[in-house]
Amino acid sequence: MEKRNEVLELSFEFALQVIEFSELLEEKRKFVIARQLLKSGTGIGASVREAQSCESRAFIHKLKISHKEVQETEYWLLLCSKAAAYPDPPETMAGLLLSIKKLLNKIIATSGANNRR
Repeated sequence: MEKRNEVLELSFEFALQVIEFSELLEEKRKFVIARQLLKSGTGIGASVREAQSCESRAFIHKLKISHKEVQETEYWLLLCSKAAAYPDPPETMAGLLLSIKKLLNKIIATSGANNRR
């Protein structure tokens, strides 16, 4: 039986939601934010997936890149939620992103502690 990789699963699910929301933004002619959000939001899962085949130091580095992508994505979603002319992001996106952020923080902290031993 294959072990479940929660951060990989959540980041993939989040990327699918980002694609949908980015398409909505493009329908509303909000092209710049749509592209930025699409890049950072799908980049989270791409870096997490790439980290799966890395050695320990590279693994942590890739996860830190994912964490940076989370922060950037949070920024674009916040802009959308505060700008009057933009549609609000679905609430499920914020919850998923928070779960991913917490998991990444935990994995990075745990992996860093294991590497210092």
